[in-house]
Amino acid sequence: MIDVGLIGFGLGGRSFHAPVISAVPGLRLAAILQRSGDSAAQLHPDARIVRTLDELLAINSIRLVAISTPNQTHFPLAKRCLESGRDVVVDKPFTTSVAEAIELLHLAKKLGRVLSVYHNRRFDADFQALCKIVADGVLGRILRFESTYDRYRPTSKPGAWREVPGPGSGILFDLAPHLIDQAFTLLGTPQCITADVRTERTGLSTDDAFDIYLHYLGGVRALLRATMMCAAPRPRLVVLGEKGSYLKRAFDPLEPTLRNGQIPTGSWVVEKEENFGELTLVENGNFATRKIPSTGDWREFYANVRDTILGKASLIVTHRQILAVMVALEITLESSSKHAFIPWRHIQA
Repeated sequence: MIDVGLIGFGLGGRSFHAPVISAVPGLRLAAILQRSGDSAAQLHPDARIVRTLDELLAINSIRLVAISTPNQTHFPLAKRCLESGRDVVVDKPFTTSVAEAIELLHLAKKLGRVLSVYHNRRFDADFQALCKIVADGVLGRILRFESTYDRYRPTSKPGAWREVPGPGSGILFDLAPHLIDQAFTLLGTPQCITADVRTERTGLSTDDAFDIYLHYLGGVRALLRATMMCAAPRPRLVVLGEKGSYLKRAFDPLEPTLRNGQIPTGSWVVEKEENFGELTLVENGNFATRKIPSTGDWREFYANVRDTILGKASLIVTHRQILAVMVALEITLESSSKHAFIPWRHIQA
């Protein structure tokens, strides 16, 4: 049994880490760092509640630390936990800069610790279904991939840390890591990036919308986009291939399910069949469309971390992939500020 300490009990810690960790055999949520309030104690009465990082790290049994805190704190917290001899999972974004990412990855390698970032959206049930049909060659050569993360929030939240200017603030660092990781999982890293990162809502000082184009050889494109001003959400996933296309209209409902405090029992595929992705294939001029069942769930991430710690597996979210997402974020900002195509930069961790 691997004892886990969770740092942070806001939305991410409460809904996206604690329930998943608790649902993975071989992991025990042993302690939660919640600086104030008693919600952690109410929801997880078997976990020890601490108020400081020193208290958490003083618990000798804790082997893995999960960090779910404001973005600018990821680097110093992860560094401290690694130096204390713990394995670490950091919520996305991994850090707020490539330089910080490289330092953490080097430190983990030097100390022989497991270090990964919580790219849980790679394990969305609909995206896993898409990965399978692409890997099986059902669509043929992929020509275009679109991944969209829309919300409708016309007013900002006063005091929200994501909307206070600073490193890692704004929607780009909040949502783009999910979409970039998915695109790289399907297509690999691009030749170059063009992007438009902007603020659409009045009175806001941080970005709240983006469009990112990843340019690949042979005219292949990936479009990653998000906005807080979409009352009628656009399709979640669109893939065009030489043999047909894949369309997923709505988000995998696991996130809102966990947000509402509903922990699945049995299968974590909570999507209804009528909302499954649609595969359309064309043969001899005939169009045929069928539903593709969603498969997989977020527990796969923490199960892989568990097995890696135990020496039974290698990380699915690799150090090379972690760094690639951070490089993409920096290139995106550069492209948007310069209104230019920015070539991919190959940086070794």
